[in-house]
Amino acid sequence: METKHILMILGVIILIIIPLLIYAGKGEEEGYFGGADGEAEEAIIEMNPNYEPWFSPVWEPPSGEIESFLFALQAAIGAIIIGYFIGYNKARIELKSQS
Repeated sequence: METKHILMILGVIILIIIPLLIYAGKGEEEGYFGGADGEAEEAIIEMNPNYEPWFSPVWEPPSGEIESFLFALQAAIGAIIIGYFIGYNKARIELKSQS
């Protein structure tokens, strides 16, 4: 492997590990990795304690793990669709240039 590939792999590893080390042992209760939904709800209730939501969810996942799985599945499906169209357009351009 070339040196630049090794440096890129090390860079990615460092970018993954540093945030995990910084926030090690700190969970959602301290606001890390909690998401924006909970923060928005808290801010709305703080501004208007009598606020009533307009609607409620049709279905709530039974656990946080299932909710995370569904979110990851949604992201994977989106990535597949985007990757397909990028590959399709690249192949179409290459075929046009060969003609």
